[in-house]
Amino acid sequence: MIKDIINIELKDQSVEGLDIHIIKKYIVKTAGTESFLASNLSILLIKSGRFKIKLKEIVQDLTAHDLLIIPKNSFCTLMEIEDKLQLYIITFSSDFAFKNTLRKELVDSFYFLVRKEPLRINLEDKDYLVLSMIYKLIYFVNKDSKNNGYINDLQRISFNLFLYELKIIYSKYTSGTMLNFSRKENLTIQFLTILSIHCRKQHQVKFYAGALFITPAYLSKIIKDTTGKTAKDFINEAVIIEAKVLLEDLQLTIFEIAEELEFASVHNFSDFFKYHTSISPSQYRLNSIENFKNL
Repeated sequence: MIKDIINIELKDQSVEGLDIHIIKKYIVKTAGTESFLASNLSILLIKSGRFKIKLKEIVQDLTAHDLLIIPKNSFCTLMEIEDKLQLYIITFSSDFAFKNTLRKELVDSFYFLVRKEPLRINLEDKDYLVLSMIYKLIYFVNKDSKNNGYINDLQRISFNLFLYELKIIYSKYTSGTMLNFSRKENLTIQFLTILSIHCRKQHQVKFYAGALFITPAYLSKIIKDTTGKTAKDFINEAVIIEAKVLLEDLQLTIFEIAEELEFASVHNFSDFFKYHTSISPSQYRLNSIENFKNL
């Protein structure tokens, strides 16, 4: 069951890029050990019971209140699983996280998107209760979103609560631990942080490479290696996210938005927006107004 959930095709989900499960009764389908490669980043929270999983040749003996981050492309071996196991599992793509992060302050929570090493933390009761409630919130909001067929504001807010709580947990439980990030991982986190600050005004890979004192070609290679996407992809997505936020502010004209985003003209902005979203800025604004009326 865990293998199937971790390796689910996120693009096929009703809410593309996100999947979450609350497992109240785990059914052991296979006897003995089972090995597989994790297709997605997965974050597990154990409610009760126990199971063993080997990650990167290290056996993790998980019990109640354990949080486990399984990086994408990790080689996993399920070893022992109790029938009484209860847990929460969330899987999401880096695209989903990047597009749905509402606050720039949460960008540094993306450490787990580029981190290649598993991370296990045994949570105190208070932290476990808060995180488990957020899992439940995301689960029920996601269930409702499947019926509606679109991502709503409550879903984004609940996901951001999850990122925020992970950020707190990460700071609290790893403050005295030296976590080893590779140079590529560090540069990727720094790139995403700088991008979150400057994306409205700076649209070229050259700017971000210069801020990191590396060449544009090397930055592009690093980002591609760690995330599967190019630096330019991230820049374009960040600009689109900012454009959507500005378009939802009805006090701003499209001309003013184009200026704020440093486009040479409204025509250039409209072409860019339509190329990446398949609709014009004006149509996006009208759709947003209609969605607001239907809430």
